[in-house]
Amino acid sequence: MERVLIVDGHSAIHATEWLHDVHRGHQESGRKALVRELTEFQNLSGYYVVIVFDGKGNTRGKQGGNEKDPLVMYSRTNETADRVIERIAVQQSKKHDVQVASNDR
Repeated sequence: MERVLIVDGHSAIHATEWLHDVHRGHQESGRKALVRELTEFQNLSGYYVVIVFDGKGNTRGKQGGNEKDPLVMYSRTNETADRVIERIAVQQSKKHDVQVASNDR
């Protein structure tokens, strides 16, 4: 059974001091730094990593999502990252061992 780790991107950034400092200076740099860290984690751990950020726009954005790169998703304007995470967790838990990392209850 494949292991899937779903990460609330902004929760992870704000929970990690150095990432928070980078993000405060330039938001895109903070997101990229988190993706780099979780790419390394995916490559070393055997987890398939999905990172979800709150997005802006009418469409849900995606990038990556292969053996070497985590799947990075952005929610639409009218939905939260939490809602996307819930949907992914329910779908993936039918076939995979799913864990979620978030500081949102």
